[in-house]
Amino acid sequence: MNTQDIPDIEYLFELADLFKVFGDSTRLRIMVLISDRELAVNDIAEALSMEQSTISHQLRVLRQNKLVRARREGKQMYYSLDDDHVKKIIEMGMDHILE
Repeated sequence: MNTQDIPDIEYLFELADLFKVFGDSTRLRIMVLISDRELAVNDIAEALSMEQSTISHQLRVLRQNKLVRARREGKQMYYSLDDDHVKKIIEMGMDHILE
């Protein structure tokens, strides 16, 4: 690879920031939990034995980074992965560490 093939530094900074979001085990646990189904905050908190406020904070970070999306139903918010790319990143990471 020569220097012309290296992406622009701004893209690399964005990529580094994305990986920082994946660098938190609580956020990863949330993403794995909602990778196949959408769940409400209280369901996520119960499944992970954590406070709802902690889960809400982490979901906010995940939404800001476009990794998770929310759907409102009445007063309840339901969360799921934003798209298949997010699930693939997690799966590829798991494949790598289990190799």
